[in-house]
Amino acid sequence: MQNVTHLLGTKRFLPIFVTQFLGAFNDNLFRTAMILLVIYGIYRSEEQEAMFSAVAGGLFILPFFLLSALAGQLADATDKARIVRWVKTAEIGIMLFGAAGLLLLNVPLMLVALAAMGIHSTFFGPIKYAILPQHLRSDEVLGGTGLVEAGTYIAILGGTILGGLLVVQDAGGRYHAEYAAVGVLVVAVLGKIAGQFVPAAPPSTEDSGTINDPDLPRPGMDWHIVRASLGLVRATMHVPRLFVAIMAISFFWAMGAVLAAQFPPLVKNVLGGDQSVATLFLAIFSVGVASGSLVINRLLGGEVSARFAPISALLMGVSVFALYLLSAAWSPFPELVGTRQFLAEPTGWPVVASLFFVALFGGMFVVPLYAFLTTTVPKSETARTVAANNIVNAGAMVGATVLQYLLLKVGVSVEQTLLLVVAGTLVSAFLGKKLHRACLAAGHP
Repeated sequence: MQNVTHLLGTKRFLPIFVTQFLGAFNDNLFRTAMILLVIYGIYRSEEQEAMFSAVAGGLFILPFFLLSALAGQLADATDKARIVRWVKTAEIGIMLFGAAGLLLLNVPLMLVALAAMGIHSTFFGPIKYAILPQHLRSDEVLGGTGLVEAGTYIAILGGTILGGLLVVQDAGGRYHAEYAAVGVLVVAVLGKIAGQFVPAAPPSTEDSGTINDPDLPRPGMDWHIVRASLGLVRATMHVPRLFVAIMAISFFWAMGAVLAAQFPPLVKNVLGGDQSVATLFLAIFSVGVASGSLVINRLLGGEVSARFAPISALLMGVSVFALYLLSAAWSPFPELVGTRQFLAEPTGWPVVASLFFVALFGGMFVVPLYAFLTTTVPKSETARTVAANNIVNAGAMVGATVLQYLLLKVGVSVEQTLLLVVAGTLVSAFLGKKLHRACLAAGHP
């Protein structure tokens, strides 16, 4: 990345980068181990498996919808580094429940831990973006955001791979995850240690009110969850450029929720792959988004701009449609196969390539939009702006998950739900173009 790799050697960036990396790693280590353990080792019904994936995704997202307003207010009113330390301490307790669920093959315990990790991520989410403008120069924010996104998806890759490897099958055919239980606890402790080194980021007042947007959210704590959420979203979405950016990001994450929920059932029930192939799919997706995060920074040269958003969304849609066609034409194996046999099929590599390009263009689409959110509002209001974005994102993802659930209930196949993502990319391309025009009209690149 242009002129930003030096950030990895600085105390103002490295600790938050490592803390975020470990948090994303642990999220995905636990979630991958849980999903593979449940789908391959506990449930035996195709419908049950698809529904479990959708419910698990919705359960993780729901706290973002309910608690992001409180998280954003707290982050703008309190030292962000202090909140990092609070949530990293909580992660250790949460993973005790998660580890118990993995050891005991207890689905309710695992879902409790998953929902609690959703709460953990809700309070950490606004910080990982809002803290960057406080610690980085204006010409470093896009690069820093790209590094955080790339690091996040590399962590997702690592956590996904390890989570898949640590769910093992014994000679009797029983699946178990004792090593994964130990792993999530170890990573939680390492995250707590990294969080101790995040530099102080007290509430900022240096540019409060300097941007002429009287409708932007203002300081103050409102502990009424519904009123705070509605007020925060209303205040932020009244600003036209933020409205378009948040809607574009929301459509992206709604599509991501559909894809992520269906990867394991798609692999097992449509493509005939075992858990190693499911892990490969999740890993390829992570590598693709990380690559897109780096590519877009190179293309933009550090400039915060939405000019590549429309074409990125359209190319993502083309890639998803290719994945749908390949999946619909696939002849499943008579029994579940591993990665080597899957890739030996003539269409195995095209499926993997399509998935990679879905993620690559997705990363190129979304990274500049997050940088846009944190650089076009006062630093004193960045966390609440990101929190408002998270609320709308969560609503979109929950809505997509519910729609996906209903489609599965009425008989739509797993691979056909990919067409829902294709439609979403068209809307995202339209919003990306609209945002770019709005930015040009306002004097932004």
